[in-house]
This record gives sequence, C-alpha cells and structure tokens, in this order.
Amino acid sequence: MNQSSLPTPPYDATDAGSHNFRMPKDPSQRSTPNTIRNSPVDTVPEPNIVDGSSTAAGKPRRVRTGCLTCRERHLKCDEGVPVCQNCRKSSRQCKRGVRLNFIDTRCEQPPHLLPPVHDWKVTFEDNSREIASEYEGGLQRYSPVETPRKRRRLTPPTETMYDYSQLDAPIIQQQPLPQQGYQPFAEPAAMYTPTTGQSFDDPNQVMPQSYPDHRQNYDQQMMIHQEPDPPAPPLTLKEEVLYMQVFVEEVALWMDSMDKDKHFSRILPFQALREPMLKYALLACGVRHLTLINSAYPEEHALTYYAESNKLLLKSLQNPNRDTVLCATAATILNVYETMSEKALQRMNHIAGARALIKECRWDASSNGVGGACFWLNVGMELFSCLHFNWGLAWDPDTWGIDMTMNPQSQSGNEVEWTHKMLWILAKITNFRSSTPRFQEQTMHAEQIRLQTRLQQWLGLKQFCDRWDKCAPPSMQPMAVVPPYLTSSKSAFPEVWHLKRTAIVGRLFWHTAQVLLASTHPLVPWSSQGDTNNSNSNNNPQLAADLAQTRLHHARQICGIVKHAKDRGVASASIRCLAVAGDHLRIRREQEEVLEIFERIKGETGWRVAFINDELKEKWGWNKVDAYGNQTSRSAFYQQSSNAPSVATVPASQPTRQKPPSGIVNPLYKNADFASQNPPYQGSYVPPVPAASYLSHHHGVPGNEAALYRYGTIAAL
Repeated sequence: MNQSSLPTPPYDATDAGSHNFRMPKDPSQRSTPNTIRNSPVDTVPEPNIVDGSSTAAGKPRRVRTGCLTCRERHLKCDEGVPVCQNCRKSSRQCKRGVRLNFIDTRCEQPPHLLPPVHDWKVTFEDNSREIASEYEGGLQRYSPVETPRKRRRLTPPTETMYDYSQLDAPIIQQQPLPQQGYQPFAEPAAMYTPTTGQSFDDPNQVMPQSYPDHRQNYDQQMMIHQEPDPPAPPLTLKEEVLYMQVFVEEVALWMDSMDKDKHFSRILPFQALREPMLKYALLACGVRHLTLINSAYPEEHALTYYAESNKLLLKSLQNPNRDTVLCATAATILNVYETMSEKALQRMNHIAGARALIKECRWDASSNGVGGACFWLNVGMELFSCLHFNWGLAWDPDTWGIDMTMNPQSQSGNEVEWTHKMLWILAKITNFRSSTPRFQEQTMHAEQIRLQTRLQQWLGLKQFCDRWDKCAPPSMQPMAVVPPYLTSSKSAFPEVWHLKRTAIVGRLFWHTAQVLLASTHPLVPWSSQGDTNNSNSNNNPQLAADLAQTRLHHARQICGIVKHAKDRGVASASIRCLAVAGDHLRIRREQEEVLEIFERIKGETGWRVAFINDELKEKWGWNKVDAYGNQTSRSAFYQQSSNAPSVATVPASQPTRQKPPSGIVNPLYKNADFASQNPPYQGSYVPPVPAASYLSHHHGVPGNEAALYRYGTIAAL
C-alpha cells in the first residue's frame, strides 16, 4: 500500500499548546478537523477515494480563514467565529483580518521627520556604478570618474569660524530638536553669533546641492569634526560680572526652589555665555535685584539689558526655524524680571507670552531638564497670583500630567518630587476656594445637593493633604520644633527647623493648604473678619471651633518656619504663604511680628511688600477708629491678651486701590495661548516649523488685557 495514501494521524485540540499528539488505537475513532468538538464550522464532505489515487478521507483540510492569533502560535485554527476554540480556551484575543508580510506594526508615537541642526550634513552614496559594473556593458553608460583632489586639513589656530556654505553636501540651517531631558543651547544657535548677536543669512535659504563622491564628503566631515568647538569666552566687563553674580547668588536661589538640577543658578549661566538673548535676560534680573535693595544702582542698566533681550526674543519669534527652547526659557526669565520690577505694570509683555511658549514646547509636569524647571517656575508664580486675588488657575492642574501616586517613603530622597505633588494639591485647593458660591440656590433641595457635592470635594482634598503628610520622606519632616516660650529669640511663634530648602518650601505649601481647607469648609464658611456668612455654622459649633483651632495652628507654623529660616532662597517663595497665615492671626503681638518678618524680607530680596502690609492692617482692623480715636474692630478685643500696649493708628489719606474681581479664572493667563483669539506677541510671532516645536515634549501686551494691569500689584505675590 502506498504510504502517501495513509490517513494523517489527527491530534487532540486540547493538546495543541503542548503538541502532544496521540493516535487512537481504533481506526474508527479517528476524527478529522471537521469533527472537532463545539466547532461552529460546517462540515465539508470528504473526498471519495478513486482507485487509491485520491487523498485519504481522514486527511485534514487546509485552513483558509483562520485567525491571526493561531497563526502566531503555530496552531491549527478551527475557523470558529467570532472566537475560535483555541483562543477561547487560552483566553486570548482572537485577531481577524489579512496580514501581508507581517507588517502589523503599531507605534505609540508615529515617526516624524527630524529637523537638521546647524552643523548637520547630508551625504549621498551612489552605488549605481558598482551595480552596473556587474552587467555586460553596464559601466560604459557612465561617464568616467574624476579623481577628487586631496584637500588640506585646516589647523585650529587658522580656523575660527567654519564656513558651512563651502561644503559640497547640502546644509539646511535649523535649530536643534528640543526633546525631553535635552539640555538646550549646547551649540551656538544658528540664528545668532556668540559675540554680536547678529543674524546669519536667511535660514530658509537652501544651499546649492551637488552629488560628489561619498568618500570626498567623508573627508570633509572628518575635517569639520576633528576639533571640538572652542569654549565660550567668559565675561570680561566688571559690571556684567557683578550683575551675573547677583543673579546666581540672589535671584536664582528662589527660582530653583523647586528644581533639583538648579538650572537657573548652575546651568543656564554657562549657556548664557553663548546666547546673547539669555545673557541679557539674566543680567537684567541681576540689575533689577540691586536696584530694589539699593537705590544707588542705576535703573538704566536694567532697562537696557531688558530691551536688548526683548528685542532679540521678538526677532527670534519671527523666524520659523528658531530654537523654541531658547525662546521659552528667555521669556520665562523676562517674566521674572517684570514681576520684580516696581514699574512692571507698564511693561508686562511676557506673562502670557512665556506661558504660551511653554505650551508650544509641550512642557508639563513630566518634562525634564530646563523644560521642567520653566514649567514649575511658571505655574508657581501663577499660583501665588491666584492665592492673592482668589482666582482660579488658568492651567488646570488635572492637565499637568503629574503622577500623584503617593506611597510611604522610609528613606530620604525625591524631595523635589514631593514638593511638586504638594504644589499640585495646593493648586487644586486654590481652585476649590475660588469656586465658592456667593449666592444660595433657588430651592432648598438644590442647595443641599450643592453642599453635598462640595463637601465630597473638600473631603477628597483633605485626604490628599493627610496622605501627603503620612507618605512624605523623613527629610520633608521638621528636624526640630521648639515652643515659643523656650526660644531664645523671644518670638511669638515656634522655632521650626528644616534641613533642606525644598523641604521648607514643601512644608510651607502643606501648612498653607491646611489653612485654606479649614477656611473653606462647605458647612462652616469663614470670612476674613472671623464671622460666618452662612447659618449652617450655627448648627456645628464644635466643628467651627475645631476648624478655627486648625487655622490658627498651621498659621503659626508658617510664621515660625519663615521667621527662623536662614535660607534667602526661601524668602521670596514664602511671601504669599506668610500673607495667608497673617490673615488668620488675632493677637496683636503676633500681627506685629508678621509685619517685622515682611520688613526683613523686603530688605533681603527687595520685593515691594508694602501693599501686603496695608491689606493685612485693613483685615486686622488697625485702620478702623471711632470718633474718640479708639479701635472698634474685633482685634481690639484680642489685644487685651497680649503684653504689647494697644496703639490706635489713624489712617493716612491714601488713594483706594481698585481690587480685581475674585472667583474668576486668572485673566492674566486666560489668553496665554497662540491658538486663542488674542494671542501674545501679536505682530512678531510666526508659527514655527512643526518638527521644531511640537516634538519638544521632553514640550506687546494684548489689547484687552492691558486693563487688567491697572490693579497695581506684583503678579507673583
């Protein structure tokens, strides 16, 4: 009998995964693929055997419409739909469709064309002659090859500036691709020279293209990259050295309070030696700090540096092939300058512009490098403004992209990451406070539903704060807490000692969040005068007392931290936290000490905090007197428990400051997007090439916003 005509031994489908074939002893028990158990496929009539030449009746038929999952597992599919038997047993996804050459490739991020940098070179390798030489008469169709002349290598002393236009390979002048974790400005930008800041030729101009021999291009590349770029020349002018030192030692301290790599004080000053736009911005901030603490320094130098940096930035925004990372970083520093400036209200051009450029770079909480540093500095400054005016953040914290997973930490480390988490929680609480309803609903049922909804939100924020305190590393906890009666400074506040600057900032944010939560409870609302504006507080006297004690405890902790902190980098970041704490103090001695702390901060940092003192005095009732010159406010009752004598202050004739409306989204950042109706930098902004801006994830004042700056206050405070 012919061996090919024997029936193929079937195997059990249940053993398909292990490939354990078994042969039934009884030939009558042998089955075909059409008799598989629970198979939804209709049976096909077996072919008849004619004279032994046809295939045996037991031979399995070829699967034509099997699933792709069985094909990948090298199993025979029963062609069951919608899920075959093998996928059903192994709990796998039964993939259907047609796959050609196995090109079923999925990419989380689709590929993009990378833009060439300024020293990028393209070589064309032509193998057509070599391929044609393998055919008879093929090489005769090409013209003879000219032997390239050997070029003399240039020595470093005679070559100070490479002339890229003389290269044979085509070159397109574009900026480096900003990506996550990328340290920008490692090379001189293609737009500006390191010394004069003048532009090169049109960056959109394409060099003449030629197709020389690839070996000749290789020699040219070796000649260009044989020597590294010379280091940037250091500062030589005495004034610039002084201003840069002031920026690094005074201004950059608080700018790096939430940056573990300290970009503004350790990295960007070196990059500023190559980038005039960045250097002038840093020098402007240094001069501005000197003019704030000492009026002997001229203000004209700060205005000159600011104007030069602003001019270069606006010129760069007109170039579609610009370095977006450089522009966003410079705009962020210029925003800091305008915040520091006493006359910033006439020139606030970069508040919305810096935010728009940060969004254009797609920087968020997950960005590393200078992108993360600019992002956290920008949102921190906006948070301080929202705390002052009771506004909501324009950049919703839910879209920051921060990981809020908090697990207990037994070892020190990642203090900056935990400070970022606390900043996110404080931003959420600030938005919750700004959304406090000012009117009751029309029906009692609707009012109860709204109170229940806000109570659930309040409990969730409270749980976030408590979770952060329990899971924070030991280095975020205070090293010592000395009661006020045991301190040698005779302070009214406890002496709280933290070892790291990041721990101080994070703990200040936590205490501020606790104070705001205790003052925004939906069932026990609180006002700055200590009175309640809702009858629900009368039904919860114990809860109201507990919340008042919580507010007072955390307010004193904030004052104790700022009072005894010796790090000057904490002073600027603690101004708004100290103002929130001072709003809840009722003892005259504590109030006077808070004003002393503000005066010390003013002398160290130069921040104009006089308006904060006026606001606190107004809330404390210091400026309220009766016809006999005696205080009539609530603070007159509390000062009886203080050892300080009671002094009635007669208000001076001062113009009333127009206060902006509260409970709205931050109007300074509301249109901080180039896709908005009134984008920043109108008349100077040109959209960049897509590859230069939208791949950097790791990403003139508008006319209708000019009225917002008449409120006369520092935006970051």
